[in-house]
Amino acid sequence: MDAPGRHAIPKDVPAAEAREDVRPVLIDVLGPVAAASAQPGKRVFLGNLAGAEDAAALTSAGITETLNLGLNLCPGPLALGDGTQVRRYQIGLIDGPGNDPHLLAAAVVTVRGLMGSYGPGKPHYPPHRPGHLLVHCRGGRSRSVTVLAVWLTLCHPQAFPDLDAALAHLRRLRGLGPEHPLPPMLDLAREVIARGLAGRAGGA
Repeated sequence: MDAPGRHAIPKDVPAAEAREDVRPVLIDVLGPVAAASAQPGKRVFLGNLAGAEDAAALTSAGITETLNLGLNLCPGPLALGDGTQVRRYQIGLIDGPGNDPHLLAAAVVTVRGLMGSYGPGKPHYPPHRPGHLLVHCRGGRSRSVTVLAVWLTLCHPQAFPDLDAALAHLRRLRGLGPEHPLPPMLDLAREVIARGLAGRAGGA
């Protein structure tokens, strides 16, 4: 999985994280979201790098697009069993202090855009078909959860009226304690929402 030059994976992670990071994690965040999507039934998944690089796992989940939020990760081209090329999007964030809030906002807006439309491409583009979206970082515990929590707060305010409600939902799905996401990511998320950098609640 860790091809030289593509990933800068930390070596000093807790043993439990290290064991988990080698297996695909793909979690359906909300189920069908037809009301918020121009693509009926499109779903968004929370996951990790191993999931983003596992063609069989992506195929089984119906995922054809990935948004990588790791500045230190560079998932390569990937073909699914039917010849579909996975579309890769990336907005690199540091898992900790040092991010500009506009970068986090850009990631949230990207999720909004990908969930709200489908670009059919052109004849010379790699073959592609509509499918679900995977939002991932290395482990799917901090950066991805932060971005998806802001997206849920802004795009599904009836179910998630504030960031804390969205975080509780994602932590429950992912099996996380209060230590994730990391505090600097949560501070950033609250700033993005307070300043309206990713739009206001109620948008698709």
